[in-house]
Parts: sequence; C-alpha cells; structure tokens
Amino acid sequence: MQNNEVQNFIESQRFNQWWLWALLLAIFGVGIYGMIQQLILDVPFGSKPMNNLGIIGFNFFNLGMLLFFRWMRLYTRIDDKGIYMRFVPFKTKFHSWEEIQSIDVVHYGFVGGWGIRLFTAYGTVYNMRGAKGLAIRLKSGKKFLIGSQRIDALTQAVTQYPQYKA
Repeated sequence: MQNNEVQNFIESQRFNQWWLWALLLAIFGVGIYGMIQQLILDVPFGSKPMNNLGIIGFNFFNLGMLLFFRWMRLYTRIDDKGIYMRFVPFKTKFHSWEEIQSIDVVHYGFVGGWGIRLFTAYGTVYNMRGAKGLAIRLKSGKKFLIGSQRIDALTQAVTQYPQYKA
C-alpha cells in the first residue's frame, strides 16, 4: 500500500448467536409439533388448543421470524468517500467525510440490547452483538455508533483519517 492509498474497511454482520437461533428454532419446533398433532393426528394440542387456522398462522409467523432474523444484516464500509452503513431492512446511511466532525473506535458497553438502540450516550446505536464499534459525530451535531466484530481492522482503517480522530 502506498502512502496516499486508502485501505477500505468492509464488514458484514448477522445475528449468529447460538442461543438466539436455539430459541427461535425451539419455538418453531413446538409450533410444528403442535400443528402435526392437531392437524394430522387430530389430537388437540394443549389444554386450550387454538383452532386450526390459528395454529397455521402461528407457524407462518414463526417461519417469518426465522427468515427475518436470517435476512437481517449490518453492513459497514469506510472508504475515501466516507462512511456507509446499512442495517437491512431498516436503515441506510452514508455520510461523506465533509459531513463528519469526528470518529472514534470505542467500547460502548451494554446499551440495552442488540439491534437499533435509540437515545444512548452515543446517539443511535446500530449493532448485532458485542460492545465495541465506531462512534461518529457529524458537523450537524448528530451522532451515532456502528457496532463491529472486527475491531482491529476498524481501528487500522480509522487511523488513516487522523484529522477526524475524536
């Protein structure tokens, strides 16, 4: 890499916590079991069983949740144009370097969970897991944070822009 060449940072994250998938699959499995028992074996599922349409709807909802969590992604790119973040399917942001006042790689701790967290000390937090990421303050005064699982690479990318160091 030459001195004037910028090294891009790219990261794509998903919800891949084993316990989350175990929980989602367990709920889905119970629903499928109930549907088989009630619709195929003709044995009511539970002490106060749903009607057949209800149990089918419950399983479609559970399948939708599985697919939704599988689809969600947090994509981050830092390059010579600026910082791009996309939290699929909720939010897409791009801020050019001209809009950015400061950036800093931080350990932000627990902010009330994962996903999109509003009203934190860092503004809006977009994260999939963990407690480290890039805190960004815009010249407009707005601030937000993008979580990262590749802190070393993120730190190295940020050092290419010392003029924006918080």
